[in-house]
Amino acid sequence: MNKEQVMAYMKRNKALLAGTAAAAIILVSVGAYALLPDHNGEPVRYAVAADKSNGSAPPPRMMENGTPFSFADLVERVSPAVVSVTADVVEKQTAQGLDDMPEGFRDFFRQFGGRPQVQPQPRKGVSMGSGFIIDKSGFIVTNNHVVANASKITVKLPDGRSFDAKLIGTDAATDVALLKVTSEKALPTVEFGNDRAIRVGDWVVAVGNPFGLSNTVTAGIVSSLGRDIGSAEQPYTDFIQIDAPINRGNSGGPTFDLRGQVIGMNSMIFSPTGGSIGIGFAIPASTIKDVVAALQTHGRVARGWLGVQIQPVTPEIASSLGVKDPKGALVASVVPDSPAARAGVRPGDLVLSINGKEVADYHDLTRKVAQIPAGKTAALAIMRDGARQTVDVTIGARKDTQVAAAGPQNQAGPAAGAVTGKAMGLGLSALTPDVRRAYNVDDGVQGVLVTNVDPDSKAAEQGVQQGDVVVSVRNKAVHTPQDVEKAVAAAKSSGLKSVLLLVSSGGTARFVAVPIEKA
Repeated sequence: MNKEQVMAYMKRNKALLAGTAAAAIILVSVGAYALLPDHNGEPVRYAVAADKSNGSAPPPRMMENGTPFSFADLVERVSPAVVSVTADVVEKQTAQGLDDMPEGFRDFFRQFGGRPQVQPQPRKGVSMGSGFIIDKSGFIVTNNHVVANASKITVKLPDGRSFDAKLIGTDAATDVALLKVTSEKALPTVEFGNDRAIRVGDWVVAVGNPFGLSNTVTAGIVSSLGRDIGSAEQPYTDFIQIDAPINRGNSGGPTFDLRGQVIGMNSMIFSPTGGSIGIGFAIPASTIKDVVAALQTHGRVARGWLGVQIQPVTPEIASSLGVKDPKGALVASVVPDSPAARAGVRPGDLVLSINGKEVADYHDLTRKVAQIPAGKTAALAIMRDGARQTVDVTIGARKDTQVAAAGPQNQAGPAAGAVTGKAMGLGLSALTPDVRRAYNVDDGVQGVLVTNVDPDSKAAEQGVQQGDVVVSVRNKAVHTPQDVEKAVAAAKSSGLKSVLLLVSSGGTARFVAVPIEKA
């Protein structure tokens, strides 16, 4: 773009270019991209969303002589509040036994009947990460995993000041920790932005201390929103996926939008090498704010508890339930004497909404229940046996120990007892005492044992294995192989495309929808 083209554009858009300098800084990238030339040298103009704060379109920032725009103004404003966090930690080691020793020493002690008395020795270490100051009084946010098990926490500012930090509280379920430092001089701060307003493709800037290199700045875009990474340790977080390079030491550092507001906190990366490959995950600012408010007030985060094991609704499961859309959360099992059990929730119930808010999937239900205070009553809209109904549940308080845990895995032994039935490529047997012992099936599990699985069957494709127990078919309890055969035949005659099985694997129940067209 030559000088004459720039002047002509400015004359045509005189009103558009009028505005404050602050507005130009806030939307720096939008203005730059609005004037990027195409291959023919003509300006390419993109639609710019109106600034709802004053009702007018934001002015673009002009490029000078075709040079790219810069994040320098933004970084200069926010980086003083981004700190390095160093934690002195003590790692506990387990006691060393014979199995942990080299083979020669192991054989020696076994031969002479001795047993080495090796006591576990604590080992000191250092954890390094980043953080950001959110209040002039000295509150600092970082990741829980940066300061976990710390005996001492040190915070260092870019201006060289260093402080011993007090740990106000942590929340491992969201990987958020709140620190506090005391300073005689004013501290620089950053403010939270609205992560719900960002879109995929928006620019973001990450500031942190990777590998101890203080105030390192990287930039990228929002790659995805609401990302579920399948983490059992962080079930309450929908991550913001970004491609701004972040590495070890960036943990706890802020991710900024182009207004210089924190829209997320860098928490983890996906990498086969340990270094950045452009797939990073940030905890949304809205989640951080809620956790920080609870930690400031109570020093901990309280969450509601329902007492069910739930699973996603696949298209196959939705079809077997007679539901058009694969939405909601399917109850696989109910914890005895839990809020759900006392309210009459059953395995096989499909939770559609809670307190009038639609449940998108099983993660959504977990997060919605967590937000309800203990003692409050929640209305669950469920689908049971094809009919919609409402169940009122008094929410309980979630304890750290109240998490779903898989039981011991079945150790399938030799085929104990003859196969007494077949269905959908599954060999089935009644749960006699001998069969229970041979397949290590708990006495509390009732149903029909799977003794073998045709590897080419649809059931095998859905993960049904030898040693599993079929607890119910189409939400009806089964006790004999013939019960399973009759239920599958009834489903086929009814024209269903798949049949819903409740399967117990190692003590953990889950629903499986097995297609029956070619069974």
